[in-house]
Amino acid sequence: MIFSALLGQIVKRGSVTIISADGSAKTFGDGSGQPVTVRLHDRTVGYEIGLNPYLKLGEAYMDGRLTVDRPATIYEFLDILTANLGTDFAGPVFRAYGALRRMKRRFDQRNPIGKAQKNVAHHYDLDGGIYDLFLDRDKQYSCAYFQHPGMTLEEAQLAKKLHIAAKLRIEPGMRVLDIGCGWGGMALTLAEETGAEVVGVTLSREQLKVAQRRAEERGLSGQVEFRLQDYRTLKENFDRIVSVGMFEHVGVGHFAEYFSRVHHLLTQDGVALIHTIGRLDGPGATNPWIAKYIFPGGYIPALSEMSASVERSGLFMTDVEILRLHYAETLREWRHRFMERRETAARIYDERFCRMWEFYLAGSETSFRNEGMVVFQMQIAKQIDALPMTRDYMLEDERSLAGFDAPPQRLMAGD
Repeated sequence: MIFSALLGQIVKRGSVTIISADGSAKTFGDGSGQPVTVRLHDRTVGYEIGLNPYLKLGEAYMDGRLTVDRPATIYEFLDILTANLGTDFAGPVFRAYGALRRMKRRFDQRNPIGKAQKNVAHHYDLDGGIYDLFLDRDKQYSCAYFQHPGMTLEEAQLAKKLHIAAKLRIEPGMRVLDIGCGWGGMALTLAEETGAEVVGVTLSREQLKVAQRRAEERGLSGQVEFRLQDYRTLKENFDRIVSVGMFEHVGVGHFAEYFSRVHHLLTQDGVALIHTIGRLDGPGATNPWIAKYIFPGGYIPALSEMSASVERSGLFMTDVEILRLHYAETLREWRHRFMERRETAARIYDERFCRMWEFYLAGSETSFRNEGMVVFQMQIAKQIDALPMTRDYMLEDERSLAGFDAPPQRLMAGD
């Protein structure tokens, strides 16, 4: 069986047993760690996965043609596979396949105005009850910041927002743009904590409705405006720009366009903070299963790709931070919460959706633990002196926002 031959090449550490549809079994690895037993439920599924594992493994799990015996789950199986592979491919044939996918990625990631909204709707216009099953109360659908051991997901998501706010050094009355504002949590927090006027733009109608309702409920409708609008159509200027978890949807062919628009939208002394998933192993291509079922048109950038586009845009990179394993811990929390409420998810959609979502969360978490996925926070500005010369102000403002040293609105630009 092709799948067995492939596992024989990959699994050197750990213990994986494959039970074929005819009942025959074969074990791979050195026997270490928790044993994982995988069952194939028809005669052809092993061939399909072996020929195209990056797409067909997820599809087989979604369709119930591949299952994992308890107490192990699909997470443990994917963890063994990704831990053995790291950032490498599953052999030279798949390395060549990856190169071909990279060659056509500009076509796959083409996100002009209009198509971009359709791609966003594919993921974010799901029944909102799905996201309520696993996100924190503020509906932050991006990497949390686990500043201290033992933080809850709610605490870590608040810490993320304050961490970003401190880097932006926002003063009361400034105009702030939130590109890809989601359900509004970041925009509302910035308005409340800094006294800024915030405009949030999204391409998701479902997110827009929730964000506008939340602004009304918190008495911030006069200070925070949410719009269904592509950032590329904006004509205004802003003192600060924040974008959290949106750059992954831009597409490599639109990087220059993105940073050119950020340059155009910023005031002369403006500052932007781009928070995005990133890859440490250089430019690549989107996993085909993720591209088909989860994020059509999406792409996780390498820092070299982002920085090259920033350099050509006329903007200055003023700070870059790499958050390691924070997203793995975030996804762990999301996965556990989703599995605890899996029956509710099945009532909203169906079992196939639940298996798809479980595979998505498990695969994403193992990518951050084993495959060199991280989060970049890139601070950029038009002027080299737009911010203090040292990073000390970030810590000071972060502590102030958290209420340690001063009132939460002490975010002055001076020393």
